[in-house]
Amino acid sequence: MQTKRSLKDQIFLVVKGLGMGAANKVPGVSGGVVAFVAGFYEEFIFSLQRVNKTAFKLLFNGRFKSFYNYINGQFLSLLFLGMIVSYFSVSKILDYLLQHYELYVWSAFFGMIIGSIYYINKDFKDWKLSSIVSLCIGILLGVGISFLDPAMENDHLLFVFLCGIISVSGMTLPGFSGSFVLILLGNYVLLLVDAVNALYDTFSDIFSGDFSFIQNEVRVRLLKVLAVFTLGSVTGLVTFSHVLNYVLKHYKSITTASIMGFIIGSLGVVWPWKETIFKTYEDGSIVMDSRREPIIENYKRFLPELNSETYIALAYVLLGIFIVLALERYGQRTKTSNG
Repeated sequence: MQTKRSLKDQIFLVVKGLGMGAANKVPGVSGGVVAFVAGFYEEFIFSLQRVNKTAFKLLFNGRFKSFYNYINGQFLSLLFLGMIVSYFSVSKILDYLLQHYELYVWSAFFGMIIGSIYYINKDFKDWKLSSIVSLCIGILLGVGISFLDPAMENDHLLFVFLCGIISVSGMTLPGFSGSFVLILLGNYVLLLVDAVNALYDTFSDIFSGDFSFIQNEVRVRLLKVLAVFTLGSVTGLVTFSHVLNYVLKHYKSITTASIMGFIIGSLGVVWPWKETIFKTYEDGSIVMDSRREPIIENYKRFLPELNSETYIALAYVLLGIFIVLALERYGQRTKTSNG
C-alpha cells in the first residue's frame, strides 16, 4: 500500500498528524475521527497492521528499505511526525485556548463531531437490524462512558502501561476518546500534561547543556512513567490495528454503525455548556491531587441562555462543521487523484 506522494500531499499528511495529535489530547475528541473524515482511516489501520512478524524479520535482517516499504513507512512517519510536533506545539496552544476560551473551543469541537456524524452517515447505505442494533449499542456505550466518575491518580508502572494500551484506542476507534478515558482512569494530568512537560523541559535542559535533571527524582520518575506509557501505547496501537483490520474486512457495516454510535454518544462529553464539578470532602472542601490541583468529579450540563456569548459559541459550532466538511472534500479529492 506504499504510494508515491507529491510534496503537497506529504505536507498535508503532516498537518493531518497535527490534527490527530491535538484531537487525541482533548477530552471527548477522538483522533480517529480526524483520520476517518480526512479519508485515510483505512490506510492508517492497514499500515499499523503491517507492523507484524514479517516486518520485524525484515528489520532484524538489516533489510531496512524493505521494512520501510512493507509498513508503508512514508505514510506512518509523516503522520507520526505531525502527532509528535502537535504534542509540543498545537497541544500547548489548545491548553491555552481551553483555559481562556473554553466555551468557544468546546463549541468548535461540538460542531466537528456533528460534521463527522453527517460525513459517516452520508455514504452509509447498509441499514439493517444488525447495523441499527450496533448503532444503538455504540450510542449507549458512548453516553455511559461520559457519565462515569473519574478515579484517583495512580502512577504504578503496570497501571500506566495499561493506560497506554487503553488510551490509544482514541486513535484507532473514531468516537472513543482516549484522553477522556485517561480522565476516568485518573491519569490524564499525569500522562498528558506533567509527563509531556517533563520531556519538553528535559530536551530544553539538554540543548542548554544542563544535565542536573538526572538528580531530580520527580523529573526522572515522570520520564520513566512517560516511557512506560509510550510502550503501552505502541503495544495497544499495533494490537488494536490487527483487530480493527479484521472487523473492517469481515464486518464493515456493523463496525461503521458502531463507530457512528460512539461518535453520537460522545456529543455529551463535548457539550459546550457545562460546569465542572470537583470532588469534595464531607466538610465541603475540594479534594486536591499531588500537584495541589482540584480533582474533577464530573460535569453538570445545562442549556444556555440566548445572549451574545451563546451566539458566538453557535458560530464556532458552525465553524467546526465547516472544518469537517472541508476535510471531507479534500479527502475525496485525494482519493480521486490517487485512484
